[in-house]
Amino acid sequence: MAESTKVEFWFDPICPWAWMTSRWIQEVERLRDDVEVDWNVMSLAILNEGSDMSDEHRKAHAFSKRSCLVAAGVKAELGNEAMVKFYDAIGTINHPEGRSGEAGTLEEAAEKAGIPAEILTRADAGEFDEVLLASHNGAIDRVGDEVGTPVIAVNGVAFFGPVISPAPKGDMALQLFDGVVAAAGYEGFFEIKRSRTRGPQFD
Repeated sequence: MAESTKVEFWFDPICPWAWMTSRWIQEVERLRDDVEVDWNVMSLAILNEGSDMSDEHRKAHAFSKRSCLVAAGVKAELGNEAMVKFYDAIGTINHPEGRSGEAGTLEEAAEKAGIPAEILTRADAGEFDEVLLASHNGAIDRVGDEVGTPVIAVNGVAFFGPVISPAPKGDMALQLFDGVVAAAGYEGFFEIKRSRTRGPQFD
């Protein structure tokens, strides 16, 4: 039996680029029986604490952090499968549907994913603050704080990104996966980048 490939994926639900990358990694998981994805949450609000930003950005981060706290609670209390369902639900609302930040969307996503309302209540009460911070630090400790979301680790080799649009499918998804993992596997490899010519293209 082939040894499994462990993929750890950290996301902030508000980030459209993390959403694009997550659609790609789900395609890889679908196509490769040996790939198993462990879903985790990190927070752009925590990452950017103390940074100068507009009121609009600050409001978006406040909404984002509440989503992150709920996600942290979902993972801690209900496990990986529930985490995937929650992220699929809130991510679809935030990105393809374009309703990020609207009142009630977090509650709507939780209901769609079958998440008990008590998780939201406990998140709002601060019960998952330390859980979120530990999850967030689990990503940042591996790649440093000069990155954003997503962060991915494959069999312990961690990196930021890739930043992609649209999310590749089929053989191209697998080609990208193998190439990114191979590059990141070299200890002296740090960065490859070019200017973005398009925004997130949702299916």
